[in-house]
Amino acid sequence: MSHTAIGIKQQKDVGAARADMKLEVALLPVSDVERAKEFYRRLGWRLDRDIVMGNDLRLVQFTPPGSGCSVTFGMGVTAAAPGGLRNTLIVSDIEAAHKELVARGINASEVFHVTFEDPDGNSWLVQEVTLRLPGRIDPATTTFASVNDLASAMRRAAAAHGKHEEGNGQHDANWPDWYAAYMAAEQAGTELPW
Repeated sequence: MSHTAIGIKQQKDVGAARADMKLEVALLPVSDVERAKEFYRRLGWRLDRDIVMGNDLRLVQFTPPGSGCSVTFGMGVTAAAPGGLRNTLIVSDIEAAHKELVARGINASEVFHVTFEDPDGNSWLVQEVTLRLPGRIDPATTTFASVNDLASAMRRAAAAHGKHEEGNGQHDANWPDWYAAYMAAEQAGTELPW
């Protein structure tokens, strides 16, 4: 049986009872909790909590700006070897992200896909994504993580709208609604208006 056939069978078996599952926390193996805490603070990530529970458990959680997923590290969190994790961060402007990392003293690679490592060797890949895959974003709840993300989306919508007007051979007075539909579809990964 092919992977496609298996996927279709699994979808039929699950039916309408499928529960949403959101990845909200990734466990990060580190060797020195204080050193890791200082590194992620220097990145400008939000410290959500640092709690100690007894002698064997300490949980430190940071969240990157605009992210729905956090990282948790500490003592007694994971048995994985420090430095073995590979992660990806998504940004709407790779050059701005690179500039900010360097300004924060992070040893980041050159721009294409920016990469950097924490003190334990856990690596991070920073990738620019401006078009989302279907199902990643609910088009009814389109949001932008920053003014820069919104401005970038508006510039892409303006360029696409210009092509739309060229194709129609006339000015589109309803451009605000067209922009909104384009930006929501782009963020949700659904079919773009033309």
